[in-house]
Amino acid sequence: MTEAKTSRFIVFITLIAALGGFLFGFDMAVVSGIIEPVKLQYGLSSSQEGLFVSCALLGCIAGVAFSGYLSDKIGRKKVLFIAAFLFLISAVGFAFSKDYTILISFRIMAGMAVGVASNVSPLYISEIAPGHKRGALVTFYQLAITVGVLCAYLSNLFLQRNAAAATGSGDGLLHWLFIENVWRGMFLVAVIPATAFALLLLIVPESPRWLVQYGRTSEALAVLIKTSGEQEGVAELKAIQEAASQQKGGFSELLRLPLSKLLALAMILTALSQLSGINGIIFYGPTIMKSAGIVTSDALFYQVILGLANTVFTVIAIMKVDSWGRRPLYLYGSIFSALALLLTGFCFLTGITGWLMLGAIILFLLFFALSLGPLKFVISTEIFPTHVRGTAVSVCIMTMWVSDWFVNLLFPVMRDGLGIAVTFFIFSFFCLVSFFYAKSKLMETKGKSLEEIEKMLT
Repeated sequence: MTEAKTSRFIVFITLIAALGGFLFGFDMAVVSGIIEPVKLQYGLSSSQEGLFVSCALLGCIAGVAFSGYLSDKIGRKKVLFIAAFLFLISAVGFAFSKDYTILISFRIMAGMAVGVASNVSPLYISEIAPGHKRGALVTFYQLAITVGVLCAYLSNLFLQRNAAAATGSGDGLLHWLFIENVWRGMFLVAVIPATAFALLLLIVPESPRWLVQYGRTSEALAVLIKTSGEQEGVAELKAIQEAASQQKGGFSELLRLPLSKLLALAMILTALSQLSGINGIIFYGPTIMKSAGIVTSDALFYQVILGLANTVFTVIAIMKVDSWGRRPLYLYGSIFSALALLLTGFCFLTGITGWLMLGAIILFLLFFALSLGPLKFVISTEIFPTHVRGTAVSVCIMTMWVSDWFVNLLFPVMRDGLGIAVTFFIFSFFCLVSFFYAKSKLMETKGKSLEEIEKMLT
């Protein structure tokens, strides 16, 4: 295959795998448009609101718990099919559930789908990508998340305005879903990308590194030739086989040096990334906009602006992660994220609202999208050996979801108890901690193959 064909092929299968990230972002962000109507319909308190939003994160933890082990046993591709199936069933189930308990159950199932996708999609991309493109291609996954978030905002805004513009009474299933209970229709939209994800997975190959682990070298070589070209594919196969022949052990090995230090590094950076409050801003966007002096009817529109900014800034990260390197991006991004959150908290504290407040939040999204957002996936998927990579990444992703669960469970309580300004000051503090920790511990890995990184670190 020519270099142009291999490039097109790798981008094509990366985009398919990244659909898991799109569904992750869509599912996590779509809830922002339904918090208020669900609160009104079911009379939720602040703590119940936090539980409703965060229950999906409990599902994420469960999804990560089984997907890492399962992906090491049956393959990355098959586990991605499981994620697509869970996305599809949960979207339909949530839209048609009337009982609040069943509603929560399908949100947990959706969370399981997100957990599986958040673990296996970036893992798959990192294992199939050539070393010199891996940073950018794994960052495509983060881009897919931001596009999913943006599409959820746009979908919510469109359906809300369509329902508000509807005149007169009506009947029928579509009227019940998209007019009377428009928040149900907001979730049902996820059926479209979930179905596309399941169908497109039929044409992607299995991870070549997983294939080598199970002795399927001819299949692995065929995939490597398609992604790297014949000469580089053969050389890469030899490097993968050499690394695989020297490896044994599993989860217990992660608890021994030198892997235990790498695991601690990835887990701490992942946790600090989420403790920046990014998902609190995504999930509770309309309520934050309301606190910023923006009228409730326009809150979803302004949230679309935030989603668009996040997407654009992630595109910049894709362009720079393999040229600027992981370490500089992480350091500059974390310190400026801390300053942007400090500015946001100051705006709330002094009563500065409207566009100035929105600008401060957009600044945070800029620096988060350049650093803390995508790099946690890039780092966690490239610093571990192949035979424990699935398990190690699952531990890191579980750390992400546990951190998110705490943030989203406590955000309404912190907002109403400590005040929104203090809440943002706390988020800023964690970004500052992230800067100093990365400055002390984070190494540079740009441009190296996974096997080269393994030799360097272990």
